Amino acid sequence: MTKPVWRDGLTGLAMAGLILPESVAYAEIAGLAPGRALAAAIAGGLAYVAVGRSRFAVVSPTSSAAAILAATLASLSATGPAREGLATVLVGMTGLIFLLLSLLRLGSLASFVSRPVLRGFAFGLAITIIVRQLPAVVGISAPSGTIFAVLMGLAARISEWHVLSGLLGAATLAVLLALRRVPQIPGALIVLVAAVVLGAAVDLPHFGIAVAGPVGLGWPQSDWPFSATALARLARLVQLAAPIALILFAESWGTMRTLALRHGDGLSPNRELASLGAANLASALVQGMPVGAGFSAGSANEAAGASSRWAAAAASLALLAMALFASGCWIARIPQPMLAAIVIVALTHALSPGPLLHLFRIRRDHWIALVAVLGVLMLGVLNGMLLAVLLSIMHLLYELANPPISELGQLGEGHEFVDLARHPEAHRVPGAVIFRPNGQLVFANAETVLGVIARRARASAARVVVLSLEESNDLDSTAIEVVSEFAQSLEKAGKHVILARAHDRVRDVLAAAGCRVLAEGSTFSVAQAAQRAAEVSATPPLQGEVAARSADGGV
Repeated sequence: MTKPVWRDGLTGLAMAGLILPESVAYAEIAGLAPGRALAAAIAGGLAYVAVGRSRFAVVSPTSSAAAILAATLASLSATGPAREGLATVLVGMTGLIFLLLSLLRLGSLASFVSRPVLRGFAFGLAITIIVRQLPAVVGISAPSGTIFAVLMGLAARISEWHVLSGLLGAATLAVLLALRRVPQIPGALIVLVAAVVLGAAVDLPHFGIAVAGPVGLGWPQSDWPFSATALARLARLVQLAAPIALILFAESWGTMRTLALRHGDGLSPNRELASLGAANLASALVQGMPVGAGFSAGSANEAAGASSRWAAAAASLALLAMALFASGCWIARIPQPMLAAIVIVALTHALSPGPLLHLFRIRRDHWIALVAVLGVLMLGVLNGMLLAVLLSIMHLLYELANPPISELGQLGEGHEFVDLARHPEAHRVPGAVIFRPNGQLVFANAETVLGVIARRARASAARVVVLSLEESNDLDSTAIEVVSEFAQSLEKAGKHVILARAHDRVRDVLAAAGCRVLAEGSTFSVAQAAQRAAEVSATPPLQGEVAARSADGGV
């Protein structure tokens, strides 16, 4: 039964209490004015509600996008109004990239960044952002450089730590972590109200505790990179916007899909690409930050009881009211140590080692995830992201180029054929050896795979070699040539080659390529090929048979 709209309104109000301090802190991560984060959460959030379909997604600035934006702006060496203008252009380009991918129906591209890589990247990113919040907790300026430089700087300046700031930050951390045990209680909203009350009642700067400062929605002064000389930098900006778009969509789609599957909702990745494009373009129009659906905000929205997109809309409207009527007198007085604590707690969910340990337990992709973690920690966020993408592509290419090969054996006298290495109870078919590439034969692997099978077949005393093509529903031109050469070389060695589990498209393309004898001699099952192999083994080779079959190739 659908919950009343007013219930979603209350949920949205609680979400605003979470988004406000997080957005302000993420603006600080990106090195931008806090008002840009609020403007992004308002405009981007409302644009997503109008176009998107996830009832739990809350589109606002995210920690990962803020960190990548900061690294990107640092690589451009821009300051002041030029930096503000470049940030807006990058947000707009991110939105255009999303819309282009949606128009081209490329929502499935998110799958090209594997989940182990994303988990490793998220783990390393969470560590990076949390470490960079520690100086704000103890009331000192943050050293620049890697997280190791930040930690060494903190240790070197331990005598300068501000005790009251540290105690306030530690107390906030303790309260937030305790309230997380009760999901029904909006911990971030409670802490935000407490921070506002504390800032209004006590002159915190007098005691050396830094406060957030003005968080208005005013337009930042910007210089736009559209002069004759600056236009040459646009190609570079597109390259830099691509990683922002990639991490935003991977993070957002992962959040949306996880929450949708949990409740049986249906989502289209191409529709969500368009909605994220609209949200980022709306954010760029108000000179905001990159926005996406963060996992912490989406999970909090679900836990708070959201039943429709009205909850996210209410959150954006509540943020607008806070920015218009409470930014100068209340939000500006929020203590910085409390803001930093809210960000730290919001990221603690990404510090769970469970997903990484699971990969080590199943012995799959664990080293890739670990390298992604180390890449972020040692190379920085932007280079770590690029390394994570490169790892995903390299892993895909390696798996494609090196599919495992199984030698099949028969179970009893039935029609089941299984991997002999995994089923010692199976037995070889007399006079035949059966191989199965456990992957699609394509130009990238055909020569390597069939070369290995040919060597193993020559070393066997079997007269018949059966090649099971059940994993290949089609063959490209390179694979056709290699299959033909494979059959010819083994025929010359006195082996008879039979293709088993050959799909109709494989038969058709082999026949069209001139390998008609090979195509016509193929079978639809391994059992049928084994039966034919037994017949061939029992019959002495006819004179000229080998020469005739070797001539069949025509490629």
